Amino acid sequence: MSRRRIRIGVDLMGGDSAPVNELLAVADAERQLPEEVELVLIGHAERVKEAVQRLKIRLPRYPFVHAEEVITMQDDPTLAVRSKPASSLVLGMQLQREGELDAFVTAGNTGAVLTAATLLLGRITGVGRPTIATLVPTEQTRPAVLLDVGANVECRPHHLYEFAVMGSVYAREMLGVESPRVGLLNVGEEAGKGGRTLRETYQLLKQSWLNFIGNVEGRDVLRGVADVVVCDGIVGNIVLKFGESLAAAFRARLQGLARGSLWRRMLFWLLRPALRRAFREFDYQHYGGVPILGVRGTVIVGHGRSTPLALRNMLVRAQEAVRRSLVQRLETAMQLSAVSAS
Repeated sequence: MSRRRIRIGVDLMGGDSAPVNELLAVADAERQLPEEVELVLIGHAERVKEAVQRLKIRLPRYPFVHAEEVITMQDDPTLAVRSKPASSLVLGMQLQREGELDAFVTAGNTGAVLTAATLLLGRITGVGRPTIATLVPTEQTRPAVLLDVGANVECRPHHLYEFAVMGSVYAREMLGVESPRVGLLNVGEEAGKGGRTLRETYQLLKQSWLNFIGNVEGRDVLRGVADVVVCDGIVGNIVLKFGESLAAAFRARLQGLARGSLWRRMLFWLLRPALRRAFREFDYQHYGGVPILGVRGTVIVGHGRSTPLALRNMLVRAQEAVRRSLVQRLETAMQLSAVSAS
């Protein structure tokens, strides 16, 4: 039996290099995506035409939606969403709300993406605040889900509880973890550690159906002690950015050592394949983008500097989320996990 068609909207105007990297990603994806996946390209027609001519490529025969306006990285998220209704970002969200798209992929202004998704798609019942989750490499064979990573800088206990529920569903459905271990990122492992918000969150998680393993510390994140690591947006964003810089610093240090003696250069050359595989896990391109969890739609957002490879992997993530009915799974979990605001 053939699979149902999946339509994914692509924001051609989102990234720092738009629409060049987006067009290269679409051209690559056209050759690799399953037949049942159809992309809908959304962008400024004239700018896209100029980029196609400059790149000397053929524009894939996908449906195209003209977007007269563009939301930039410098725009205020809420103001931009309200004042630029003809932007590629807003049009993509509207098409998904109307059922014309199953998912939407963009490397645009993250704040504007979150705002548009919340306003136009709406929140899943039981979700106080949608969250942005990301995957971080660990010592184990699979990555961990870290959330929130920047969407919510001030959180109450029930918000962090919601993040834990949604992160668990994501880990189960997208990573295949049967019973995800949930850890609360804190300054110590003891139950009484942290401020009032963390202490109250601890109690909510302890009394829940989740596989809560208690508090975890910063050193535990990359060790893979937990499959889902919960924190507010400030802490999560710091952890994420530090991890990215750590990998870059380590790579630079190794390259410096490789320029030493002949023995060092030979050793580095022998280890190069293994090192390349290890660093691949720390490369954002490998994961593509991150999902916005808690809205009534599938939205994948990536770095503004996303490469064609990263953008292509974002399309793969969107396809997987739709195929595994991630939004429906989240809705069911939130109905079973409702808690009163505190």
